[in-house]
Amino acid sequence: MTVAVLEAHAKLTLSLRITGVRDDGYHLIDAEMVTLALHDRLRIDTEGSGISITGPYADGVPTDTSNLVARALVLGGVEGSVHIEKNIPSGGGLGGGSADAAAVLRWAGFTDIERAASIGADVAFCLAGGRARVTGIGEEITPLPFEERTFTLIIPPLSCPTPAIYRKWDELGGPTGEHLLPAAAEDVGVSALQTYDVVTCPGPLHQEPVDLVLRDGVVIGRLAHVDDLDAGAEVAQHAARGQPV
Repeated sequence: MTVAVLEAHAKLTLSLRITGVRDDGYHLIDAEMVTLALHDRLRIDTEGSGISITGPYADGVPTDTSNLVARALVLGGVEGSVHIEKNIPSGGGLGGGSADAAAVLRWAGFTDIERAASIGADVAFCLAGGRARVTGIGEEITPLPFEERTFTLIIPPLSCPTPAIYRKWDELGGPTGEHLLPAAAEDVGVSALQTYDVVTCPGPLHQEPVDLVLRDGVVIGRLAHVDDLDAGAEVAQHAARGQPV
């Protein structure tokens, strides 16, 4: 029996620009991504089978073959049971599932970045790690010099699936721009909303869906009520396609 304990580190997308769409529908990107200290912990037992999950963000994470870890086991040509201590929020743009899959691939000795992207676009970067420019659909990794940085992640109880964001970008006709954030929420008031778009995403468990504000196809914040704007509420820029700000 072989038991391995692995760390699967989250990733953060510092910038993201959609540069086009392939014939098969996949979106081409130009992004800067970095690996974070935040991580899931995986325990692999080569004599077992199946996936189990515990931890503060375990709710809603699948344990069947749709989990990227199951796909990574197949791609890496290895077998075993995998227990995941889920410390990375799922559905939040931090690459939690991709990080878990990449940890399994790394343990299996699998190093093919391009094939890693075949099970999930962010798996490629998570397998490479560090700081990099990421292009293509995520499989083209250009390492960048290390920069020590500290990030504070605010994790609201909502998520927005990546496909929903890409679909909205498609519906908007593939807009481009500098994607500058308004200085304050007053700039996203009723009179200005005609220049913005809204995509509805699942809200917190058992609560109403949440409307997220997009400008030029980029999520820049949650749609606030007029009363909230009058109170001086501020809009924070989203650093990726998911939820953290």
